[in-house]
Amino acid sequence: MVTLTGDSLLARALPAIARDVDSMFDALLPGEGRLAEAMRYATIGGGKRLRPLLLTATAALHGADRTQALRAAIALESIHAYSLVHDDLPCMDDDAMRHGKPSTHKAFGEAMAVLVGDALHAFAFEVLADPATSGDPFVRSELVQILATASGPAGMVGGQVLDIEGEGQALDLPAITRMQQQKTGALLSASVEMGAVLGRLPPEGRTHLKGYARDIGLAFQIADDLLDHAGDEAKAGKALRKDAGAGKQTFVALLGEERARGQARMLVDQALAHLTSYGQEADLLRSIARYIVERDR
Repeated sequence: MVTLTGDSLLARALPAIARDVDSMFDALLPGEGRLAEAMRYATIGGGKRLRPLLLTATAALHGADRTQALRAAIALESIHAYSLVHDDLPCMDDDAMRHGKPSTHKAFGEAMAVLVGDALHAFAFEVLADPATSGDPFVRSELVQILATASGPAGMVGGQVLDIEGEGQALDLPAITRMQQQKTGALLSASVEMGAVLGRLPPEGRTHLKGYARDIGLAFQIADDLLDHAGDEAKAGKALRKDAGAGKQTFVALLGEERARGQARMLVDQALAHLTSYGQEADLLRSIARYIVERDR
């Protein structure tokens, strides 16, 4: 099992990216007013920060500037945060807790939570379009395109629609895989691809990284399904065991717990195989892949 104590590289990287992301959010988010307060509540001081870690690790692998990579990571994490704020609303998943504290709509009201999500969505692209993220307008344009595609109808939002429409339906493995590749995998894949763009890796050179990202994206979702099925709510910081009650179609519901665990491990092995052309400089990406299926939150 990969643990933070057993993997010194990851044990250093996760707290470091959490500090850096919180610091960057604090510097970039507006500071005055109720909306600013709610945006900060939704973004600072919570979450695993795996997406920013994937982005900055991939960027570092190809020699990109860390500050620019952190700005791109803030944009990405803003999209992720907005999706969680909206997911927690009563009309969606109706979750009262997130990251061990009341969900944004519980703390600020439903109307403000909707507006917080809207504001974070806009804020993400404001950050990416700023020359401080990259002096090259073509790089900025590609970053915007990747994140927009990953978060829109062909990505996260489209996957959420498939999830809602699939409730109570008997979906097969290809259908569940497609849904989760969009709902969860798209932003994880964007993390890696955006890091590669900042590192000036051409599209034809990203094939192995895209394969790595695709496989860890599915492994991440299976791990999430397993946590919802048998995890510890205190460690997760949110309500668990809701998927079955809501009639949601998951890898665990279709495959069973043991087969789902085996599928996740197989996907991690495939992800690691995509990194064979890299040496020890890619060890952090390898550690992240292993950690994804062994985490407890």
